Order: sequence, then structure tokens, then C-alpha cells
Amino acid sequence: MKTRRNFLKTAGTVAIGSMFLPSFVSARAKIKNPGIQLYTVRTEMLADARGTLKKLADLGIKQIESARSAKGNYYGLSAKEMKQACKDLGMTLRSGHVAVDAKWQQTMEEAAESGQEYIICSSMPSSGQTIDNYRRVAETFNRYGEECRKTGLKFGYHNHDYEFEKVDGHVLFDLLMDNTDPKLVHMELDLGWVIASGNDPFDYFKRYKGRFPLWHLKDMNLQKKESTEFGKGGLDISKTLQHQGESGLKYLFIEQEEYANNPIESMKYNMDYLERI
Repeated sequence: MKTRRNFLKTAGTVAIGSMFLPSFVSARAKIKNPGIQLYTVRTEMLADARGTLKKLADLGIKQIESARSAKGNYYGLSAKEMKQACKDLGMTLRSGHVAVDAKWQQTMEEAAESGQEYIICSSMPSSGQTIDNYRRVAETFNRYGEECRKTGLKFGYHNHDYEFEKVDGHVLFDLLMDNTDPKLVHMELDLGWVIASGNDPFDYFKRYKGRFPLWHLKDMNLQKKESTEFGKGGLDISKTLQHQGESGLKYLFIEQEEYANNPIESMKYNMDYLERI
């Protein structure tokens, strides 16, 4: 199974990326409480979860999305401790990336206990870049979505780049979109991986209006195929923010995996960038 660092080797990525290069004539778009995906500060969270959350709070970050780690879904904290740690800092845990595995029931119970609203499958739960596999996964997602709804949670899926491969004329990601129930499966669109795979996020907002309540706002250096600070890559941040309504956006989480220096400095840069635009 490919990881976050696996990239789709698609010809034309740089060419299509030019469609999203920053524009200086974009209208201003209001940003409500940008959050962070904690994978951005994964090393820091493992070393000092509470201290790292404090640094993020000092940057003005209010919304949190956790990610599975070597110390569990909350970096060594219990679900209740994570909820309280965020509350003490004026932050709210909104979502969490998890694995769909043998501990699924426990994962749901912990997510409910943490008070988060969304629980997000972070990668394909079964291997196989085939139409049959993606259709089976869509059925599985519908079932998990129903289970989550009974627990008071909302189930979702987060894309990388490999879901946009074509098989027999079918875009695999589109199979997930077309075969999942919008009331049960809520998509988190990683905008960086969409453009890195040579696709147009605005096309997805148009074709699947309201299906993307969560975003990973991630700028990408399309030559290196690495995430970068806002305004340094191929995603037109200003234009993208103008499509919040069309997307159905509820929560926006900044995610960055590579940094000019360190993740905290990069997050300060990104928050300052959003303030300027």
C-alpha cells in the first residue's frame, strides 16, 4: 500500500499545475478558524503532545485533526485527556485520521469519547488499484458510515494521489464518489494531492457539489512533488478559498509534510499568509 510519500508519476503534472498558480487578482475569501492536521507536527507531538498543542494554540489555531501514531490515535494521551488538553487551550478536536482494522470498534468508541465529530479513514483499507477493489471499498465505507452514525460520529475518507489513477477509463476516486452514500461517507479532499496527480479540484467541487466538508489545505511544489509553505507551490490558495460554499466546506485543516526549516515556523508562515490574503 502506498503511503503519503508515494507519488503518482503522471505526465503533465507541471502543465496542469500552472492552472492553479497564485493569482494577484483573486477576490478575498473569508477564512473561518483554520485548523491543523497534527501529522504536520507528528515528531513534536510524539515528543511532547501538550507542549506542542500549546505552541499551535499560540499561533491562533483553534481546530484540530489528530492522526494515528506510534502512541495511538492521540499521541499517548487518552481520548478524554486529548479532549481536555484541547479545551484548556481554547481548541477543539474536530476530526481524526485512523486505520480501519481489527480495532475498529475501539477506535469508534475512543473517537466518541474524545468529542470529535469526524473519524477519517486515512488510506485505502485494502490493496489493489482495481475497479472491483474500489467498489468493494465503497460498500465497506457505507457500512462503516452507518456504524459511525449510530455512535454519533461522521465517517469520512482522505485521498492521496493514487486514487486518481485511471483503470479501463474509470478514475478510481470517482468510483468511491459514485458508490458511496453522501449521507454516510463524508470526503476530506487533500487539495495538494489532487493537483499533484494532475487533476482539478474545482472540477470535483462542481461535479460533486457539497461532498467535501473537510479539506486538507496543502500547497505543493509540483517540480519536487513535495508539500511546501503557502504561496510557494502550485495551488492558488485565494481562488480555492472562494469555492468553500460549492465544496460544502465545514472545517479546513492545514497539512504540511516537508518544511523550509521546521513545522512550527512553517505553520506560523502559513497562518500569516492566510491572514494577509
